[in-house]
Amino acid sequence: MPMMPSLSSMCLRCLTTMQEDYDQLRPLSYPNTDVFLICFSVVNPASYHNVQEEWVSELRACMPHVPYVLIGTQIDLRDDPKTLARLLYMKEKPITYEQGMKLAKMIGAQCYLECSALTQKGLKNVFDEAILTVFHPKKKKKGCGKCRNSCTIV
Repeated sequence: MPMMPSLSSMCLRCLTTMQEDYDQLRPLSYPNTDVFLICFSVVNPASYHNVQEEWVSELRACMPHVPYVLIGTQIDLRDDPKTLARLLYMKEKPITYEQGMKLAKMIGAQCYLECSALTQKGLKNVFDEAILTVFHPKKKKKGCGKCRNSCTIV
């Protein structure tokens, strides 16, 4: 891969939870961020709902011109019997790929990707897309939230 300008200065900022203790501190880490990776667990519906209700609202208020990529994580657990039993007990289901795509479109994400840190499936695509987004962000029309076709890789 050819070296891109200032690629060596890229850094990944990891934001973990919406804990109230960090509400005022979290935005202090946002300046100079080129892309946000908004992650949710496909086996944790609450984290999926927090994307729009918490994360996107905060990022739009603090950094409205910085693009973001929506990432569904823990896809290896989507078919895990223990995880499915836990979700069934709570009357919930794993988030589907289609639901992730729909949310990405709704929030105006650059695209939607899924990955598993355990199996590493889709993991390289996440970081490749983050880099591409920094150097070639998709131009959004007013009210448009379409994902790039190249982001349908799972």
